[in-house]
Amino acid sequence: MIALVPMALVLVAFALYLVYSRWRRRALRNRPFPAPWLGFLATGLPVYASLAADEQARLRQLIQQFIADKRFYGCGGLTITDEMRVTIAAEACLLLVNKGGPVYPELASVLVYPSAFQVQRDEHRPDGTVAAGDHHLLGESWSNGKVILSWDDVQKGVGDFTDGHNVVLHEFAHQLDAESGSVNGAPPLRRNSYKSWASVFSASFANLRSRSLHGQATVMDEYGATSPAEFFAVATETFFERPQQLFAVRPDLYDELQTYYQVDPRKWRPHGAAGLGGPGTT
Repeated sequence: MIALVPMALVLVAFALYLVYSRWRRRALRNRPFPAPWLGFLATGLPVYASLAADEQARLRQLIQQFIADKRFYGCGGLTITDEMRVTIAAEACLLLVNKGGPVYPELASVLVYPSAFQVQRDEHRPDGTVAAGDHHLLGESWSNGKVILSWDDVQKGVGDFTDGHNVVLHEFAHQLDAESGSVNGAPPLRRNSYKSWASVFSASFANLRSRSLHGQATVMDEYGATSPAEFFAVATETFFERPQQLFAVRPDLYDELQTYYQVDPRKWRPHGAAGLGGPGTT
């Protein structure tokens, strides 16, 4: 009987935690969105004005929850501002606006550098040897609850929301991918068929690799040919920023991403975009 007491206390504590978590989420949903943040949201997410009213409201709630739950750290002398928090949170939460589910449950902190940062990594050479090499990175997604971003490159993504390059969308796609337990281009699927996802993504990945190797034009950045994990992240960037072009050349891939994210970015028009260009080739 005595041995059951600690277990009962654990169950009670867990129940209280669940009640508190639900109460806190409701409180965040009902909290007014700070007026200064609306300006940062309008400029930090170029497609915000194109979202339906209910999507805008849901996005604002997600942003508030993200900022309340995640810690932001400035690195390399950078001071974190509300503009940085809202801009990063808005683009990260755009991936969740209709998708549902928790708000990046494994993520604890976002580290922001002023510009591209340098890391040293081992490079595995074709001859089997390993050598240390310096790499300049725009962002990284870690499995230990961290995302690292270059603020300069976040701003570049904001400045042109039609070029298929967006470091926030890319790194947070990796976070979604990691929710399956490994980063392999196959995130947990709620609406998609795993069989269809595997077939479409494998064929699209092979197509991008082939075109990259032969120097042929692609809609997606060739970095997506690096691995299935990078393909999913680059496909996400392309889906949100170049939806018309992606649909024109890989409608099956577009459909899988539309089902996964539950949005159709073809309906959106980034503010300040003069034109979206031709379809290109994946």
